[in-house]
Amino acid sequence: MQIDFHYYATYCAAALAGYTHDECMEICYSAQFVDECSRTFLSRIRGPMNAATTQLSLEMMDARTDVIGLQDITRIWASFHFLPYDLYAEVKGTKKYKSKYRMICGPNGSLVVDTVDLAKDKSLQAAGVAMHVLADTWAHRYFAGTPSLVINNTNRHFYEILEEDGKEIERSVNFRHNPNGIDDLEEGVYINSIYQSNEDSIMNLGHGRAGHLPDYSFIRYKYLPAWANYREYIKDNPNEYYSAFCQMVYALRYLHGDEKEFLVDTYATEIVAPYEEKIRSILNVRRLDSSEDWKAFGESLTGGVIDDFSIEKYEDEYKNSEDKDGTFLGKFIKAASAQKSMVTNHIYKSGSKLAGRSVES
Repeated sequence: MQIDFHYYATYCAAALAGYTHDECMEICYSAQFVDECSRTFLSRIRGPMNAATTQLSLEMMDARTDVIGLQDITRIWASFHFLPYDLYAEVKGTKKYKSKYRMICGPNGSLVVDTVDLAKDKSLQAAGVAMHVLADTWAHRYFAGTPSLVINNTNRHFYEILEEDGKEIERSVNFRHNPNGIDDLEEGVYINSIYQSNEDSIMNLGHGRAGHLPDYSFIRYKYLPAWANYREYIKDNPNEYYSAFCQMVYALRYLHGDEKEFLVDTYATEIVAPYEEKIRSILNVRRLDSSEDWKAFGESLTGGVIDDFSIEKYEDEYKNSEDKDGTFLGKFIKAASAQKSMVTNHIYKSGSKLAGRSVES
C-alpha cells in the first residue's frame, strides 16, 4: 500500500472508530511512518538502528546477502510489510523451502491477532504501527518478506482485469525494469524488479517481481505465482482493500476500548456501511495516488484539517529532548521494536532461522 491508504485512509478508519482529529493524526502519521523509518533516517536523528521499519533503495543496494544480512532484511520486511499468514503451514519440500513458504503473507492469520493485541493499552503510535501491518496483509497477500525466487517470482502470464462497456476484458501486463520509471496506467506498462536467478537476490524480495500492482487499490489482476507451482491466482484489490478498511475500523475500535476482543474474519461493516459507496468509489478510481480523495473524505468526517505528511515533523522534538522515550518518535520506536521482536521470535519458535532471533520486548 501507499501513502493514500496508510496515511489518509487510516485517518478515516480511526475517525470512524471513534478517535478525535488529533488522535487520528497521530495514528495515521505512525502508520505511514512505518514506510519512512529507515536506518538513514534513524542515523540522522541519532536513534537506535534496530528500530528500522523499512529499507531505502540505496540501503538495499548495499545490503549484505549472507545469512546475517538476509536475516536483517527478513526481520524488517516480514515484521511490518509481509506478516506471515501461517508459520506452521503443511507443505511438501525441503526444510529450507518449507521455511520460506511459511513466510507467505496473508490476512486473518494468528500473527495479525498478536499484532493488534500487542498495541492494546499502548500508545497511539503503537496503534498506527499495527494498522500498517494489518493493512499490508491484504495488499501483499501471496508474497513473502524474505528474498526468494521460488516463492515470490512470477512469469509472463500476468493480466490486468478491466471493465469496458460493462464487460470484463483482460489486458496483458507489460513489465519493465526502470528504477526511475513511472507506471503507465493507460498503456498497461508497469515497473518491476529485474529477474535474478539467484534465490536470495534482493530483486526477489516481496512483490518486487509484480512491481507496484499489489499497492494499487483499483487494480484486479491474475497471474501465476511461483510458490503455487505457477497455478493461476486472481487478486481483487478493490474488494480486498475495502475488507482491509473495515477490519482496520474494527481493530481500532478494539484498541479504543469499544470492542471486547479482536477476532479474525471480523469487520466493522455496519459502521462503514453508510460510507460504502464513497469508499468504493475512491478505491476504484484508476490513478497512481488517491490521497486527495481520502483527505477530503477524512476531513468531512471530523471537520479537522489533515496536514500533509512530513518526515521531518517530529525530528527536532526527538533530537532536542532529554526524555526521548516520551517524544512522538520515541513512542514510535518503542512500538516498532516491540513488533519486530514479537514477529521475529514467532518465526524463530516455528523452527525457522530466516529472521534470526531477537530479545523479548
